[in-house]
Amino acid sequence: MRLLMIGDIVGRPGRRAVKQNLPALVGQFGIDMVIANGENAAGGNGITREIAQELFSCGVDVITMGNHVWNQKEIYTYVNQEARIIRPANYPPGTPGRGWGSFRAKSGLEVGVINISGRIFMQELDCPFRKADELVGRFGSKEAVVLVDFHAEASSEKMAMGWYLDGRVSAVCGTHTHVQTADERILPGGTAYITDVGMTGPADSVIGVKKEMVIERFLTQMPRRFEVAEGLYQFNAVLIDVDEESGRASAIKRIQNYE
Repeated sequence: MRLLMIGDIVGRPGRRAVKQNLPALVGQFGIDMVIANGENAAGGNGITREIAQELFSCGVDVITMGNHVWNQKEIYTYVNQEARIIRPANYPPGTPGRGWGSFRAKSGLEVGVINISGRIFMQELDCPFRKADELVGRFGSKEAVVLVDFHAEASSEKMAMGWYLDGRVSAVCGTHTHVQTADERILPGGTAYITDVGMTGPADSVIGVKKEMVIERFLTQMPRRFEVAEGLYQFNAVLIDVDEESGRASAIKRIQNYE
């Protein structure tokens, strides 16, 4: 089967990129399931019910989140109503929503998706490695294919997670830094890995934000409310081929579209 993982969708430009690229990619490559990180989809800050429905209507099957998951207050109740949105699983017990799920692909196969947050240079949550152990063990024989969105800042932490889960999941895809890395590979145990899938959003920006604002912040060190940039967009994703019976990945390919 073939999975598509889309990098962090940022604001209106990112949503436009999904709308203009995803249907053609699904048809061209025969994609069975689309997973997208949507934690920046609402103006760079979280996600709303309306925007989630917009992404689902474009062909996204599962939306993963990250450290901006709670930036829109309506998500507090919406994540309990919409099973196709999952937030980092290592938030403390009692947090709204859930961090994993089993979802039916177009082929009819059940695919497990896990969302975990890193801890280096980020909010101190429960141990992502021990949480990954717990969640991988929850999937049964019907979910041979399992993808992990590891939303983390440090490349070392993401690489460690890839090696830690090698042979136990089909793919470990890093998100959060908004810069696509060129280290995609199949690890020895059959797990597809990339340190960061990249960003789907405004191309002429600093990780999605108006570049002038970010430069001014660096020059003056004064606080400034950031705004999502406009103009040309980029679409970053990875295409992953997985054996349906063994769950082992056989190929991972980066996608970079600009318009």
